[in-house]
Amino acid sequence: MTTPTSVHDEFAWREMLYASTEGAAEHLAGGSRTAYIGFDPTAPSLHVGSLVPIMGLVHLQRAGHTPIALVGGGTGLIGDPSGKSAERRLLSRDEAAENAESIREQLAHFLDFEAGKNAARMRNNLDWLGEIRLVDFLRDIGKHFGMGQLLARESVRRRLEDREAGLSFTEFSYALLQSYDFLQLFREEGCTVQMGGSDQWGNITAGTDLIRRVTGRRAYGIVFPLLTTSSGAKFGKTEAGNVWLDARLTSPYRFYQFWVRTDDADVVRYLKFFTLLDREEIEELAEAVRQEPHRRAAQKALAEDVTRRLHGETGLAAARRATEALFGGDVTGLSAGEIEDIFADVPSITVPKEELSGEGMGLVELLVRAGAATSRGDARRAIAGGGIYLNNVRVTDADRRVRAEDALHGRFVVLRKGRKRYHLVALA
Repeated sequence: MTTPTSVHDEFAWREMLYASTEGAAEHLAGGSRTAYIGFDPTAPSLHVGSLVPIMGLVHLQRAGHTPIALVGGGTGLIGDPSGKSAERRLLSRDEAAENAESIREQLAHFLDFEAGKNAARMRNNLDWLGEIRLVDFLRDIGKHFGMGQLLARESVRRRLEDREAGLSFTEFSYALLQSYDFLQLFREEGCTVQMGGSDQWGNITAGTDLIRRVTGRRAYGIVFPLLTTSSGAKFGKTEAGNVWLDARLTSPYRFYQFWVRTDDADVVRYLKFFTLLDREEIEELAEAVRQEPHRRAAQKALAEDVTRRLHGETGLAAARRATEALFGGDVTGLSAGEIEDIFADVPSITVPKEELSGEGMGLVELLVRAGAATSRGDARRAIAGGGIYLNNVRVTDADRRVRAEDALHGRFVVLRKGRKRYHLVALA
């Protein structure tokens, strides 16, 4: 087992530390501890925003402590009102269970569940919340929560002020349930620290307070900042929506591209948050951003590190291959699915396969039909100037015909005009 080190200091230099309860730093430095973070199973996959708490558990384990990933199979049936303007859709038990299993598989890419004494553990709060009796809960737990304390919480107050959204008793009770989770893990797992996003501060401190009232002992909390981009946008949101950790929802290529496209103003902070690169390596990359930003060395290092951890060497290689293809590399080695993914956002047309059979269709005509050229004359001039590519291979013959055998996987023809202007022809 790794000798425990000051993970609190690690969080601080990486700018991951937003706040911690009194004594948390000393507690973590004083021996091997057990800490947990809760994950909401409201979707079949976590998204990149979840990487902040996940990396918190990664650093915790690397420092010799024991991480617990708590899947909210019980609280997920209710939903946390923190940061929400409306009540979530309630999940069925089967949905929550299926989502929890998917999350377990994703966490295994980051945490070591077989590391010996400080192996990561997985718990599901439905194990105890599904069994507790309401009267017992109200008598033993509810009596420790004052209404004034609960009503004063920002997440509750904001929703109560919104007459249209309101706040159901179901969501109002969430703080009690999360506090009870901490108490259960304290008792059963010796868990003395809860971590999470800064929006969870109220829930976490309510849990430490409950443990003190019920057991007379201390527990601690650490929260991470809610990450935003330099422009103020919520981290992880794109025009296409969430960037998921499940490859079936966000391909390794798109996942890699998300990180490669990081703004210079954000990339150093992201290196601290999402990679295991040390301080010296990150400082070197920060200098590269200042001196040679056009090389995007920091972005590439970030994308490679995070993609490798989630999707492995195979996924990273596929992402690199796809990226190279987009910038003029070989497309013949791509799978049909990769071609669809890479060129999903470029202009496309569908052409009946019969039109490319036999002698096929003239490239000039196909360029016009695809919108890659404004006229036959424009197409011929572009070919003569060396600016037209068929499946990323330059074409210099204006009389070139495109046949069915030119189609990749019998389905796609990739046309390119200039360096980056792509058009996809799909055969039907």
